[in-house]
Amino acid sequence: MTDPNATATLRREMVDICRRMNSSGINQGTAGNLSVRTESGFLITPSSMPYDTMTPDDLVEMDFDGTYVGRRPSSEWRFHRDILKNRTDIAVVLHCHSMYATTLACHHRTIPSFHYMTGVAGGNTIRCADYATFGTQALSDHALKALDGRSACLLGQHGQISLGKTLEQALWLAIEVETLSRMYVQVLTLGEPPILPDEEMERVIAQMKRMSYGLGPEAEGSNDVARPRQA
Repeated sequence: MTDPNATATLRREMVDICRRMNSSGINQGTAGNLSVRTESGFLITPSSMPYDTMTPDDLVEMDFDGTYVGRRPSSEWRFHRDILKNRTDIAVVLHCHSMYATTLACHHRTIPSFHYMTGVAGGNTIRCADYATFGTQALSDHALKALDGRSACLLGQHGQISLGKTLEQALWLAIEVETLSRMYVQVLTLGEPPILPDEEMERVIAQMKRMSYGLGPEAEGSNDVARPRQA
């Protein structure tokens, strides 16, 4: 049985993250949307409602069959539903129209491993999905393909999607994708940058995974003993 106190807390946290999307600069106005997996389906932001006036009660409860209770859900509910249904490794889908990520998406630019932090999305690239009309099943299908083995992607001539196990993780990743996008746009003014080889990105991603479990960047058992400084 769903804990009503936990649900109320989750709704408040979602509203907070939505407002932080705008205050951080990765989203504007009523653009973007957010969803979180629940025991019975998922919660998603309503359609066309400014985040600064949105309340926890305005969030829409949806089932994976597309039915919902309350306000009309975001027009992008299809890719939220499909991602959450197909990606059991994550619980949050965050979509925004951040400026530099969208700039690259307008050129259908995949972000290559020009910088090692590209690996935060789980691979040696952050792919750009093909364009499709917003709110359509075609857009959802393209997004799922671009997110295969990744936790973030760009949407052709549209914006970006970032995934996470938690709300904070998804917001952090969306900001990181925007930072990498800005860096890449600026780098391109000097010409095409050198790209890190796949084998190096494999090492980078392996280290990122180790560090996410609280280990150091070195292989486990190698130089992993910390000693207190002598007084």
